[in-house]
Amino acid sequence: MPVLSEEAPVVRGMTYDQMLERVRYEGAYPTRERAEDTVLAVLAALGRQITGEERVDLAARLPVEAAHALASQIPAIEPLTGWGFVKDLAGRIGGTPATARWDTGAVLNVVADLAGPDLLDRVLAQLPPGYGLLFGRAELARAA
Repeated sequence: MPVLSEEAPVVRGMTYDQMLERVRYEGAYPTRERAEDTVLAVLAALGRQITGEERVDLAARLPVEAAHALASQIPAIEPLTGWGFVKDLAGRIGGTPATARWDTGAVLNVVADLAGPDLLDRVLAQLPPGYGLLFGRAELARAA
């Protein structure tokens, strides 16, 4: 999976079908339906974690169907760490943490490309530790 660099271009104009095909490829899912279920579940979970301008700006960069899955969620009162996000997703989809981590990576790598590096930086700054890796980025330990 590609790692975003500062020069990475923002992917514009991706349709929902193109997004699903890319997630299907990244996640090695056997069907489009499985990819779509994964996209909707991961984006709903992410929609419970981000707020404010970052949420609005990210939704604007997603295809309409994906934006709806993200924006239709009520943000959680207490945000989850990256690992908490994966465990919560596993519980909601009835899978294991390992499969939920795989699903998360398959979707959020595509979302990272759609967001672009500047917006992704803002999103990650808002989230607790552990999300950088979920978006396919190296994450440095924060200074104490």
